[in-house]
Amino acid sequence: MTDNKTEIFIDPKDFAALGGGQVAYVKEMTSDDVRRAFPMASEIPANMHFFALLNADGSPILLTDTREAAVANAIANDLQPVSLH
Repeated sequence: MTDNKTEIFIDPKDFAALGGGQVAYVKEMTSDDVRRAFPMASEIPANMHFFALLNADGSPILLTDTREAAVANAIANDLQPVSLH
């Protein structure tokens, strides 16, 4: 039996750059998630939910309390918003 799958290996740096300047990810985050991902946001109150808009490489663009605001910011900056689960 022959497996017709082709494997492509991409350097992690190159993979992180895919979509840079074109795609932004919207990710729902809890207060704890925000504190772990963004140490500069250490004073975020507990038990809150946020939506982060992230560059294709994962670097932060915006942190807001609504998905709509994150999507609107992406569109206003000519980025294609996609959801990240």
